Amino acid sequence: MRPTRLKLGEMLKQAGLITDEQIIQALKEQKQKKMPIGDIFIDLGFVSEKDVAETLAIQLEIPFVSGEGDMLKPRLDQELERLITPEMARKFDAIPLSRDNNILTVAMTDPSNVIDMDNLKRMTNCEINPVIATKSDVKKAQDRFYGEQRLLKEAVEDTYRIVSEEGSDAVSEETVTLDEQKVIAESAPVIKLVDLLIMDAIKARASDIHIEPFENKLKIRYRIDGDLYEIPPPSQQLIPALISRVKIMSKMDIAERRLPQDGGFSLKIGKKLIDFRISTMPTIFGEKIVIRILDKASISFDLEELGLSGKLLEYHRAASNRPYGLIFLTGPTGSGKSTTLYATLKEVATADKNIITIEDPVEYKFEGINQTQVKPNIGLTFAAGVRTSLRQDPDVILVGEVRDLETAQSCVRAALTGHLVLSTLHTNDAPSAIVRLKDFGIEPFLVGSSLLLIEAQRLVRKLCPKCKEPYKPSAHETEVFKLKSSTIYKAKGCEECRKSGYKGRIGIYESMPVTSVIKELIYKNANTDQIREIALHEGMISLLMDGMSKVDAGITSMEEVLAVTCDQ
Repeated sequence: MRPTRLKLGEMLKQAGLITDEQIIQALKEQKQKKMPIGDIFIDLGFVSEKDVAETLAIQLEIPFVSGEGDMLKPRLDQELERLITPEMARKFDAIPLSRDNNILTVAMTDPSNVIDMDNLKRMTNCEINPVIATKSDVKKAQDRFYGEQRLLKEAVEDTYRIVSEEGSDAVSEETVTLDEQKVIAESAPVIKLVDLLIMDAIKARASDIHIEPFENKLKIRYRIDGDLYEIPPPSQQLIPALISRVKIMSKMDIAERRLPQDGGFSLKIGKKLIDFRISTMPTIFGEKIVIRILDKASISFDLEELGLSGKLLEYHRAASNRPYGLIFLTGPTGSGKSTTLYATLKEVATADKNIITIEDPVEYKFEGINQTQVKPNIGLTFAAGVRTSLRQDPDVILVGEVRDLETAQSCVRAALTGHLVLSTLHTNDAPSAIVRLKDFGIEPFLVGSSLLLIEAQRLVRKLCPKCKEPYKPSAHETEVFKLKSSTIYKAKGCEECRKSGYKGRIGIYESMPVTSVIKELIYKNANTDQIREIALHEGMISLLMDGMSKVDAGITSMEEVLAVTCDQ
């Protein structure tokens, strides 16, 4: 004979989680609220959701399933949403996980509810194999499964139907007429598809969306924290509809497919206005589109949050608060230089200062700062912009990038005539910027006289706080990288961070103040290695040094820092 099953309260008491007095209090509460006793224990704060779910699993002798990892991720190839609709899932606090012949595995918050179990069996025409999960984990799984990805799939199907109705020729860019393209691109399903694609990318924290046509398929990728992630793409036949819709939104010429085009648009999403910068490029299989997402609200323009701290921040603020001189940020494209410059402008922008920027392109718009977009085709270059800005009585000038001798000369002259100038260069480290300026043709005495500070910058991924793993570095690592902490962290990977082990990015900096000793080296035409050696002795903080300080602090991993400072 099977032993009598213990009640939930008794089992929680045996586990030392609640007391007799708490059980009595919960039973009184239950008489008034008519709720399951487990929910009463949770509402009163006696136990956690997980405590109740794990104890209920033992009581009912069925598995407990955690929301960690992929345990609550339904199979996408079994059309489970047709068996248990979103309405059914929320009514029964359930989520379908998989189907094996006529057996449907379902995660539920309370499988002891016989009525719900019978209703699910009847409505799905399947035998129900229940597992237990917490209410919050089930709700998160429902939101993921029935949310935007499901809507995206429906939008793709609707768009495909609209395109197919135009006939087989309507899906070929070579044969479709412009009028047909426009009709398809402005149909409700195509609009819905593009809107959902953008919304999904924003939710995933993507900085860019890549729409790439290939010979036999369409590829869509999101750039998240610097890395590209491929998402399930719609049919290749939808390429013309997608591209035409984005072009119309960006005010581009949908008839022009042979030449690159640039455009943009803005969307109000919730309470935020988000800008999008669009670039098209013809490839052998059609036009590739990159959508840059410029969400000002999601980016911090605070120097400390960007990664500057301690001596680095001291050097940076000392230079940016000077009335005149030249500050350079160096690094490859996408290393965060513009964001650091914007954060610097935000700090120095006061009512008594006239600030002018010359940019290509203007990515973010700021109140109280005069921003100019260069237009080389009509003669408004960086150099011309600097010359014009000098007639506008500026205190601070930001020049997007120094690419040539004329722009370099304009920046140096502005710095030497009483203006604070901030700009960027494409060099690998701070000392190399000096040699780069001289390579442009700037005289050493002008370089040395104008420079205040050179900073190199890179972006490293931050460890996911939910899953990062502690470990003790070896004695060799501690000695070589001058680590101060006995415990540092490495990436693991969880659902929260898309299995990457990282979430978000932070800057690491190499900061070289141009001291009198460095100026003497510049005047003597010293090479990069000589300047670096003396600069380190003068107090320069290298990329590797700053990166390892962030490893010590548990912000990033040693592997991540070494990956971007391998030449240090």
